[in-house]
Amino acid sequence: MKRILIIQTASLGDVILSTPLIEKLHHFYPDAKIDFLLKYGYEGILRRNPHLHHVIVWDKTQKKYRHLFELIKTVRSKRYDLVVNVQRFFSSGVITAFSNAKVTIGFDKNPLSFLFTKRVKHEIDKSKNSPHETERNLRLIESVTDTSAFPMKLYPLQKHFAKVSQYKTKRFITISPGSLWFTKQFPKEKWIDFAASVDKELVIYFLGSPKEKELCAEIIDRSGHANSLNLSGLLSFLESTALMKDAVMNYVNDSAPMHMASAINGPVAAVFCSTVPEFGFGPKSDNSYVIQTLENLDCRPCGLHGLRSCPKKHFNCALTIKNEQLINLAN
Repeated sequence: MKRILIIQTASLGDVILSTPLIEKLHHFYPDAKIDFLLKYGYEGILRRNPHLHHVIVWDKTQKKYRHLFELIKTVRSKRYDLVVNVQRFFSSGVITAFSNAKVTIGFDKNPLSFLFTKRVKHEIDKSKNSPHETERNLRLIESVTDTSAFPMKLYPLQKHFAKVSQYKTKRFITISPGSLWFTKQFPKEKWIDFAASVDKELVIYFLGSPKEKELCAEIIDRSGHANSLNLSGLLSFLESTALMKDAVMNYVNDSAPMHMASAINGPVAAVFCSTVPEFGFGPKSDNSYVIQTLENLDCRPCGLHGLRSCPKKHFNCALTIKNEQLINLAN
């Protein structure tokens, strides 16, 4: 194996969940040139990974299919020995099937997997013995490596740690209150109650994208926690990760910041609303906690992924989570 390509063009969290593949393939093929194909906007999370030769970006924001055909030409020209497709959608299947690689591996859920050299079963259930998504991903390369486990890992540089060192002079927690999906996001009023009850001497840093700046600002304003700072939109992915490493606790939803904290082995408290950790997307840090309702709701989980609204119109999976479940970890 001299040239290897990993494909994951889904969300930021999915990209981070694929990083064990980079670690393991580098371990088994230390001289191989490993490339990673992802969606435009997320390239910063992997650009400084020391085990990657090249990060290939697919811009889906405009002329999506024209760029897709350009990508296929680029991938074919690389003459990869191995293409590992972690994505389960049609477009990534096209890239894989027409990659001209010697070996192509992907999940059986990909509609074009019948054209791959090897197909691997991908199953998700909510049993306690259900594997973590990182374990499911690693099964893709068992035939070219072995069955051993490898962790998620991100690589902030010294400059990233230097940028956030100014925020580490006092004990602090971080809160990442946003999510792409309503039913995965702990309600704003709940974050306000939590921030209001945090010790006034403990600094709270709010993290998120520029789109979440107003949400964070409102939580700070209405909570009255003066020792707070809104950093949403001001830090890169790797700068945020570097900050998370030294927090007393990082409070997150079932979303990408949870995986960012896990990939730096930072402490993490993950709030699960409509989804459940048994699906295999929970935190992996040594110091990690899952916060979820203590009530036995027959409607939970209401789906594998988040929804834009609560199907039952009550959102009790989030509203019945008690503030004490969060505040007890902020010490």
